[in-house]
Amino acid sequence: MSKFLVINGVNLNMLGVREPDIYGTNSLDGLMSQIRAKADSLGVEVDFYQSNYEGDICTKIQQALGVYDGIIINPGAFTHYSYAIRDALGSVKLPAIEVHISNIHKREEFRHTSVTVPECIGQICGLGFKGYELALEALCDEVKN
Repeated sequence: MSKFLVINGVNLNMLGVREPDIYGTNSLDGLMSQIRAKADSLGVEVDFYQSNYEGDICTKIQQALGVYDGIIINPGAFTHYSYAIRDALGSVKLPAIEVHISNIHKREEFRHTSVTVPECIGQICGLGFKGYELALEALCDEVKN
């Protein structure tokens, strides 16, 4: 059975509280429940990790090697400047998909650039929590190949 790691970065623990007009009113727990239901329907396993600390996210990515078949990552604001997370993704060479709840390309200029996505097989943004489900489907397809 395929096993995937879902990583949520900085401030995503505040879902449902932080800027509900942008991120919605559902919590991180609600997001995890939604992803778990999708994983069950696909017959795969998922584990979740959230941290507001860049180094902890890098460590979790490194620990994924040999344990997981792929990574779904929403680095939060780390997306725009964390070369450390980018390098961690590049070092493990697991298929990864970057997800953003909001459309980062319709927001402030600094959000338009992702330094982490070059180490990913794709990026999904602007589709809310549904983006995580689509990322999970895409990773399932990727690991079958």
